[in-house]
Amino acid sequence: MHTDFNKEISYIKNERIRNSLITILDLLPEYFYQIPASSTGKYHPEFTLGEKGLVRHTKAAVRIAYELLQDSSVNNFTDDEKDLLLFALTVHDGLKNGREHGKYTAFDHPLLISKFLRENKDKLELTDKELDLVCSSVETHMGPWTTDYNGNEILQKPKTKYQCFVHMADYLASRKFLNIKFENNDIVD
Repeated sequence: MHTDFNKEISYIKNERIRNSLITILDLLPEYFYQIPASSTGKYHPEFTLGEKGLVRHTKAAVRIAYELLQDSSVNNFTDDEKDLLLFALTVHDGLKNGREHGKYTAFDHPLLISKFLRENKDKLELTDKELDLVCSSVETHMGPWTTDYNGNEILQKPKTKYQCFVHMADYLASRKFLNIKFENNDIVD
């Protein structure tokens, strides 16, 4: 199913990182490619609702990051770091409704996708350091929303520049004032 993300995959320059992203995208549960970004519609813009809404949300987050990464006054990341940040954003919600397709967002989905990446490490061409960067970035992509519905502290807040960047792109892609135009689930330039 990685073909839903061909454009986003093409942003990644490093062949090892690109191949690893394709591998993970093909391992994600099928529901990732079908569900809306928000089960209630409460926390995401209109273009992310309905069938394939999570794909469109993910594409928006990756595109926001890609545009910011083109501006050297906004970032000081190396080329490989840029690729890893795009990788992280492409998979950050890969297990949004849990390992099995639950009805609602799994609050611990950032931890679930990180664990999933580590469990599949042997299928990836990433170094331990690269995998750590991706995993720590997806683990903290929720930003300040770290407590579950019972008030338990489950997630960590972003601290590193990588974690903050991934959170920022995801956060911006979830703003209800956004109106990104899509055609066949691809962003219209």
